[in-house]
Amino acid sequence: MSEHSAHTPHPAPSEPAEQVGHGHHPTMERHCDVAVIGGSAAGLAAALQLSRQRRGVVVVDDGTPRNAPAAHMHGYLGHEGAAPGELMEIGRAEVRSYGGEVLTGRVLGVHRRDDGRFRLDLTGGHTLVARRVLAATGLSDELPAIDGLAEQWGRGAVHCPFCHGFEVRDQRLVQIVTHPLGLHPTPLFRHLTDRLTVILHDPTGVDETAVDALAASGVTVERAEVRRVLTGADGEVSGVELGDGRVLEADAVVVGSRFRARADVLTGVGLTTTAHPTGAGDVLAVDPRGETSVPGIYAAGNVTDPSLQVLPSAAQGSQVGAMIAFSLADEDLRAAVRRSGEEADWDHRYGGPDRAWSGNPNGTLVHEATALAPGRALDVGTGEGADALWLAEHGWKVTATDISGNALDRVRAEAEHRGLAVTLVRSDANDPAPFGTDTFDLVSLQYGSFKRTPDRRALHSLLAAVAPGGTLLVVHHDLSPLRDPVDVATETRMYDPEAFVGVDEVAAALAADPGTWQVETHDTRERPAGAASTHHVHDVVLRATRRAG
Repeated sequence: MSEHSAHTPHPAPSEPAEQVGHGHHPTMERHCDVAVIGGSAAGLAAALQLSRQRRGVVVVDDGTPRNAPAAHMHGYLGHEGAAPGELMEIGRAEVRSYGGEVLTGRVLGVHRRDDGRFRLDLTGGHTLVARRVLAATGLSDELPAIDGLAEQWGRGAVHCPFCHGFEVRDQRLVQIVTHPLGLHPTPLFRHLTDRLTVILHDPTGVDETAVDALAASGVTVERAEVRRVLTGADGEVSGVELGDGRVLEADAVVVGSRFRARADVLTGVGLTTTAHPTGAGDVLAVDPRGETSVPGIYAAGNVTDPSLQVLPSAAQGSQVGAMIAFSLADEDLRAAVRRSGEEADWDHRYGGPDRAWSGNPNGTLVHEATALAPGRALDVGTGEGADALWLAEHGWKVTATDISGNALDRVRAEAEHRGLAVTLVRSDANDPAPFGTDTFDLVSLQYGSFKRTPDRRALHSLLAAVAPGGTLLVVHHDLSPLRDPVDVATETRMYDPEAFVGVDEVAAALAADPGTWQVETHDTRERPAGAASTHHVHDVVLRATRRAG
């Protein structure tokens, strides 16, 4: 939903700086409607709801989900037995297909600004400003201090009969009870196997009536401390060693953790956790809409309820996402505006007093356009307008578009200063007919990008703007450095190329219609000299002609 030129301070040129080692890595402030902290089931489900409502959504995920140790997830209708990472990949792709961004990084803190919005401080010195925040940060499991237990957590050491119970059915199970809630799942495990032993490692607060009922039903109950979990030569659980030296053979261990809501990043807005009724941990309290005690801050998933499996976590995230959408829509209705998170992001970048450009047109545009006879030109995502102004100076009748009114104001001022005529259109590439009904002899998209939609509306509009016999010229950064790993402890990647239509997607659309398009160039080149940004060294250049027939 946004476009920009080579001369804008947009994410793509600044991102590869650290990766390719060119210059000082700049920090960035981005704006959106909703910032989602955490990219697992709840966060992605909320982001999907919101991106489908045409909200600017940015998910920040540090890749530390609660279920990371698990190889498979269960009980998720339609995805039974899938790997958690597989579901997350599908979810990210779905969010991105509607233009939602999923950034790799970490949120360090959240603070309310004077204007009522929220500032999220990210690793790498970056910031994200949002109208609403959704915490889908999950929780941390705190395991008993028993040797060998942590190494088996999520594998041979399990806690949930719904997540893992069928997989350990009829096996030798040893359940280690370390807190009063520990006996809660025991009747379910007893039903799954007749070879269950319960060890009261810490019987403090345990319901003795429940213990007696288990013993009377044939379950072996031991009152002893557990020293360690044993493994065999194959690395699988083989038994449990007690404090007195005895060894109980086992195929799997059941143990309940204590849990801590991951809510430390919210202390800056005054939010703290509350004790869970079971006494086994804490959670972040929310109302039925998912909103916390701080207006504008919402939460969903395990951070609010430790019992939620992946499916209900996703369901809750979807519901809370809808509530956030209602909240934003009501606020906009009262203000009689239709705000766009994308527009706010770009207007912020052009809102400061400093110019962000070199003043030079893109060298690739100059090289390619010099060989063309001047005619009607469309500069999509003009930014501060150096390309549009160069075209106008060389005899082209130029229409320049951008989502940012601040950017267009700068182009207008510079055009007037130079005595040049440039038609300026404020539009989002995903608007209906964003470039009007005219067609152009040259359609130029220089380092521009626009958000994805499943119907590819913006891409169709871009191609339709090229007149018969006209030229389409797309130049973009080589984004391969963005595929390099990121250390989230020190850096946040502030641009998600998968949420935008890229040059390869444009090329694929042209190749799919050879009767209409002749692709003349699609290659990667060294970046021409003269541009303001030096954060990357290669460009991808796509030039095609619409056949005149």
